[in-house]
Amino acid sequence: MRYTGVMKHLIAFCWFLVCSGMAWATSPIAEILCEPTEVLHDRLNHRFASERTATGLRGPEQIMEVWTDSRGDWTMVVTYATGLSCIVAMGEAWTPAPPRDPA
Repeated sequence: MRYTGVMKHLIAFCWFLVCSGMAWATSPIAEILCEPTEVLHDRLNHRFASERTATGLRGPEQIMEVWTDSRGDWTMVVTYATGLSCIVAMGEAWTPAPPRDPA
């Protein structure tokens, strides 16, 4: 069977999606991007041994949270007034800033 240029690109794109999906499935966080706030907080705390170490308001109905663990891994979560929380970023090597001298 002979494939046209468009068909070759379509097959390559589908192959990329299949391989990418396999990579996403291996992520420990992949299945929990958004969940009810209590469920997500419980999972971060118990399954990933993380603690909420910083919070800030993003508007009248959103709170940004940073969760960190003892190894320096961090997770940024946005919590909505609706009761839903979503992981928006993750990383490593979190370093807390030293407290500022108020003087």
